[in-house]
This record gives sequence, C-alpha cells and structure tokens, in this order.
Amino acid sequence: MATHADATLTRARRARSLHGIYVILNEQLEMLNIAKAALDAGVTVLQYRAKLGIVTEHLRALRLLARERDAILIVNDDWRAAKTFDCDGVHLGPGDNGFSGADELRFNLPDALIGLSCGTIEEITGANAADVDYLGIGSVFPTPSKADAGAPIGIDGLRALAAQTRLPVAAIGGLTLQNVAEVRATGVALAAVISAI
Repeated sequence: MATHADATLTRARRARSLHGIYVILNEQLEMLNIAKAALDAGVTVLQYRAKLGIVTEHLRALRLLARERDAILIVNDDWRAAKTFDCDGVHLGPGDNGFSGADELRFNLPDALIGLSCGTIEEITGANAADVDYLGIGSVFPTPSKADAGAPIGIDGLRALAAQTRLPVAAIGGLTLQNVAEVRATGVALAAVISAI
C-alpha cells in the first residue's frame, strides 16, 4: 500500500485496512503514547473518541501520527470534524448527527470511510441499504467503557447479527486477550478495543 502521504488515498484503499485490531482512543493526556504503542504493535485502524469535545491539537497530532505510520484514523460521533481534519472516516451510533442520513454523509465525505454502530437487525438492514463501509456490532461482552452499551449480545448474538450483512464487522464491547480468539472465530473483520489497550 502506498504511503498515507499520497493525496489520492481513495475510499477503496482505505477500506483495505478494515481488518484486525481496531483501537479506540479516548481523549486523554497519554492518548498519543497509547496510539504510538498500538501502531508499533501493527495496528492499522485508530479511532479518536472525544465524548467531552475534540481537543484540536490532539486530533491534529493523532492525524499526523496515523499518516506517518500508514494507518487510518476514524473520528467518533462527528463527521464534520472528520472532514475538517482530513481524517479517513467517521463512526456514528444511533442518535449521532448523520446516522440516519448516509446520503448526506457520502456527499460530504466522498472518499472517507463511514461506519455505523448497529445492535439490532433493523439497524443492520438500514445500514445495508446505505452507502457505508463497515458496521460496529456489540456490546459483545459486558463493558466498562460505554455506560449505555445495552445488554451484552454474546458470541452467538454477534454471529447472528454479523450474518445479516456483507459489510466488514467490528465486534466491540468487553473484548480482551482472553476472549479475542473466540470473537475472531466468528469471522468478523475487526476487534474493537478500548480498555484492553
């Protein structure tokens, strides 16, 4: 794959990175050190998650780091920030601005990745009809990282929901070293982790 500095990085080329460990980085002081360690370990997908507001200098530094390491950077919840900071994509959950408007999102982010969090067959059906690139499905296991994650769906629930789409799936919620092999055995493309990092 060409280096990330290549200005012609397309949506299709970005989508080739949608496999393996997907590291979600909460806005915090040690975030860049965590990102560097993850990238040193071979991770190629990072997500910036700033529930209390984006810290501009942190997002810019993370964007530069991802480009230097030929990784992709997804912004959580805020497609406008993904566009403003020239990130590789956005990830939205139900209730986020743009979740139900994939046409507008695609118009504004023609070459960016769009990921949606889905926890029901209805949400997956809607996402399948939209012009999006991947789905986040979970919470697979109990998680301390997201208070409103809902009841865990377990491995069987993950397998059943992932079977409803042809899009790459990122399993999320309570993934650890102890259970990641079980998640991988379901055939999903990505294992999203927050606290496990």
